[in-house]
Amino acid sequence: MEQTGRTQYIKMTETPVEKLVASLAVPTVISMLVTNIYNLVDTAFVGKLGNSASGAVGIVFGYMAILQAVGFLCGQGAGSIMSRSLGNKDLDRATLFTSTGFFMSLCLGAVIGGVSFFCLDSLVYGLGSTVTIAPYAKTYITWIILAAPFLSASLTLNNLLRYEGHAQLGMVGLMTGAVLNIGGDALLIFGCDLGIAGAGISTAVSQTISFLILLGMFLSGRTQTKIRISCVDLHFKTIGNIAATGFPSLLRQTLNSVATIVLNSNASLYGDAAVAAMSIVSRVSFFMMAIAIGIGQGFQPVSSFNYGAGKFDRVRRAYWFTFGLAEVLLILIVLPVAIWAQHVVRIFRDDAEVIGYAVRALRLHSAALVLVPITMVTEMGFQSTGQRVLATVASSLRSGVLFIPVLLLFAKFRGMAGIQEAQPAAFVLSFFVFLVLCRVFMKQLARAEQDRENAVTEEQACAEAEA
Repeated sequence: MEQTGRTQYIKMTETPVEKLVASLAVPTVISMLVTNIYNLVDTAFVGKLGNSASGAVGIVFGYMAILQAVGFLCGQGAGSIMSRSLGNKDLDRATLFTSTGFFMSLCLGAVIGGVSFFCLDSLVYGLGSTVTIAPYAKTYITWIILAAPFLSASLTLNNLLRYEGHAQLGMVGLMTGAVLNIGGDALLIFGCDLGIAGAGISTAVSQTISFLILLGMFLSGRTQTKIRISCVDLHFKTIGNIAATGFPSLLRQTLNSVATIVLNSNASLYGDAAVAAMSIVSRVSFFMMAIAIGIGQGFQPVSSFNYGAGKFDRVRRAYWFTFGLAEVLLILIVLPVAIWAQHVVRIFRDDAEVIGYAVRALRLHSAALVLVPITMVTEMGFQSTGQRVLATVASSLRSGVLFIPVLLLFAKFRGMAGIQEAQPAAFVLSFFVFLVLCRVFMKQLARAEQDRENAVTEEQACAEAEA
């Protein structure tokens, strides 16, 4: 185990950062693409059941974002601390945070699922459902609630694997779940004629299997850190440290969920076709963003590990490489989607009204998405280096603080056209704000580098004085 730790330390601190980020990003990008392909296939399958069923997918997506928020809170919070601890060669501390973060996520997911059962009707309508969408949404969400602890804990486990530098292990678990989900959808929705209930059952079962595979990675000795009940630390300082470090992720996912609810509620004024259209646009846009996010997640363990090891120049180089690579790849993927937007939408719902609403929104989203990489990598940079306040500010700005008021304003004065334009407008506003935050991040790195150099100089001076 000690030899494995040394090998991993050398890999994370001496491998050229460009090669290291790319090697960690590839499995993450593949995982996200496969997972999002499942989301798109799920949307396409359910879309064949009608506009109301298609709208239900968008409604439940808001609830799943809440579970994702918990998973990222615990996974990013514990993972960032764990990775910096490994960079500082403190394996015991790393294992403590890995174990605590996992069980924290599992318990929170179970609590959310339990509470959801007792307020199902209020939950569905609170997520933005219409009267005609509600029966489909309740059927679908019931199965998601049953799997809630495993959905949140799976994301936590995947983040912990990434932060330890084992993104390829996380890829195995997530891809297995996604592939099973796609096959399960086809079998249960159409083969067994279960309709939208089949989609819910398929998601619940496949996510549970994915959870078991990811947990097995930690229990089988493939990782440096372990998951042990005996290593869980319930002291407020430890729990608070995880929560504070992961709070930007919780805030981002929560705001995404709130934004989805607000979007669905405003779109529902124009009928089920409008809700279905914006649901399709959101899924396709997130699929394109998955490229940038996956590359950014390859940057996070490099950033946190090397920050903990005091190698700040590697953090800086990794930041700029990640930004450039994400920008280039995102441009390559959004161009064909914007050009053939009508054909893309028709894959999911061949309905004239849905297509009419979705095509314009998708083209606007595609144009604005090229501004996302700078916001994504800056936010991840703050969080991975433990700069909690700035990470929280960046996360809130990127996820909803700008989008929600823009959406409400545009919807009031421009109607459905404003709903289509709101997210792209928020992306543009975020871009200019994050140019400033980018400079702040670089100055913070320079300050940390100077502080470390001063500390080393003081140690050398003390050693010379004692000699």
